[in-house]
Amino acid sequence: MEINEFIGIIPARYSSTRFPGKPLSILGGKPIIQRVYEQASKVLNNVCVATDDERIYNKVIEFGGNAVMTRADHKSGTDRIAEAYEKIGKPYKVVINIQGDEPFIHPEQIESVMACFDDKDVEIATLGKRFTSMEAVQNPNSPKIVVDNRGFAMYFSRSVIPFVRGVEEGEWLGRYPFLKHLGLYAYRVDVLKAITALPQSSLEKAESLEQLRWLQNGFRIKVAETEFETVGIDTPEDLKRAEELL
Repeated sequence: MEINEFIGIIPARYSSTRFPGKPLSILGGKPIIQRVYEQASKVLNNVCVATDDERIYNKVIEFGGNAVMTRADHKSGTDRIAEAYEKIGKPYKVVINIQGDEPFIHPEQIESVMACFDDKDVEIATLGKRFTSMEAVQNPNSPKIVVDNRGFAMYFSRSVIPFVRGVEEGEWLGRYPFLKHLGLYAYRVDVLKAITALPQSSLEKAESLEQLRWLQNGFRIKVAETEFETVGIDTPEDLKRAEELL
């Protein structure tokens, strides 16, 4: 697909339980949202921030970016980017949902997701990275992915899947390539419209993983593998660590 058939949309809320005002917090002299925007723009010609707060909107316009105002009552970033896409009003084929709290997102990660759409059967794409320790595999905040032989997701879970039978748990990583889910998504436009119209599913409610709604309703998710880890910022403490990384 051509580069101009893609648009990257970055959902950004001001209110956050753990870190209010996070998108405007300064990291290395720039707001976090600006760093995310600049990283995405290294790959994409079309990038836009979708926000419900005028302070974020004004800051994006101030640094020369594109932004649209969206409703405040969206339950997920996916819903927010769907509204933003409609407001942008230009035809694209694929929308990339770029997390607004990952200022170190690698251009190669975005490119990996984009490459999935060279296959016309791909409806949704996301990223996976091999786990490097069993301790990380056991963390319920790091969802695991099981994929089929073509790289399409069969299931996502906070539990350790698959179970490796007959082997001590400390040796599981050497027996199976456990795959961590990274929350970068891309959707064909018609699919984005369809999935945001779906009600919550039973698996989604059980695991608190939005992508299970899509799987449970028959949508297929291609998983591209990346070697790069993501560094998300959820708390002020994360911001301090990010400063050290810079």
